[in-house]
Amino acid sequence: MFYFDPTYIIIIPGLILALWAQASVQSAFKKYGRIPSSYNGTAAQVARAMLISSGNDDVAIEPTQGTLGDHYDPKKRTLRLSDGVYSSNSIAAIGIAAHEAGHAMQQKEGYPFLKLRSASVPVVNITSNLSIPLFMIGLLLSFEPLITFGIILFATGVLFSLITLPVEFDASRRAVKMLNDNYILRSREEEDGVKKVLRAAAMTYVASAVVSLLHLARLVLLGNRRRRD
Repeated sequence: MFYFDPTYIIIIPGLILALWAQASVQSAFKKYGRIPSSYNGTAAQVARAMLISSGNDDVAIEPTQGTLGDHYDPKKRTLRLSDGVYSSNSIAAIGIAAHEAGHAMQQKEGYPFLKLRSASVPVVNITSNLSIPLFMIGLLLSFEPLITFGIILFATGVLFSLITLPVEFDASRRAVKMLNDNYILRSREEEDGVKKVLRAAAMTYVASAVVSLLHLARLVLLGNRRRRD
């Protein structure tokens, strides 16, 4: 009965936003993934140029399988680029590679939100797995402390989503700046393409944060309703 609760309607706007954001990033990557950059090099080479220019010579660059699985691992100081990005010369690939290099630059400069997000990962990995089961048990047993504890644990994941937003937006800002400073982008059209790809990617994080907030609101509503019963 919990799964068919009408309060699920609260999350629908967030899910619509998430679907739109996912479609937008795929559309932008598809469009600008077909347009080659005037830079004579691959996205991996662009990332290397960005890392060198920012004093991150010791950061490794590795290919990784999958689509849009690009990420920077601050623990291993490794930048991983997906199959469709690593050896590509497209506007989309170069933008994504530069974005990940932006994360490495954040780490080097001690960007506070990146440090906070990295420190939060072990905690969030635990709380995200426990929050809903504990909340549901508390709801079924009408045990208010467990309901509250489940909501608090879920809230840590929401906070993580919110912390992620400035990290991602700042990395994109750094990416565009580094690309321009290193003369990788050689026309207004190329810069606009990179910005559109990165903006679309950022919206997926915004959508994720909105869904998390709406889900938290739903849990609070369910908890309050059970307390009144």
